Amino acid sequence: MRKIEIDDEVFAYLQRHSEPLVDTPNDVLRRELLGEGKSSGGADPKRGLGGLMFLLEAGLIAPDDRLMHHQPRRQRTHEAKVTADGWVELPDGRAFAQPSPALKAQTGSDINGWGQYTHVDTGKTLHELRVDARAKQS
Repeated sequence: MRKIEIDDEVFAYLQRHSEPLVDTPNDVLRRELLGEGKSSGGADPKRGLGGLMFLLEAGLIAPDDRLMHHQPRRQRTHEAKVTADGWVELPDGRAFAQPSPALKAQTGSDINGWGQYTHVDTGKTLHELRVDARAKQS
């Protein structure tokens, strides 16, 4: 791992393009600099790769796997699926590059999709799977 220095203007850009409490500066740089140009089998080149792509590449999830979020107080369960290019697709066909905006579209509230969506096959949250993927890289 290398370290770089950035000025305040670049840091402000990274903050504007990050998902608060989820993305690191490196996550934003990877998405902004590498996301559109990287190609993967089954990916739609018009929209780039979604935030779950690295979990697919790590073999921790698969295309068409289901994600679920349950709201016990409201007695609602929200489902979505993983696309081949790492996006989160809702039952109505809308697709989101990141889990949090997808879950916000379902619940109507700002909510951390990484921490609240559960991968149905493993029973793990997307956050737990992300930790597993990073551990595999080390």
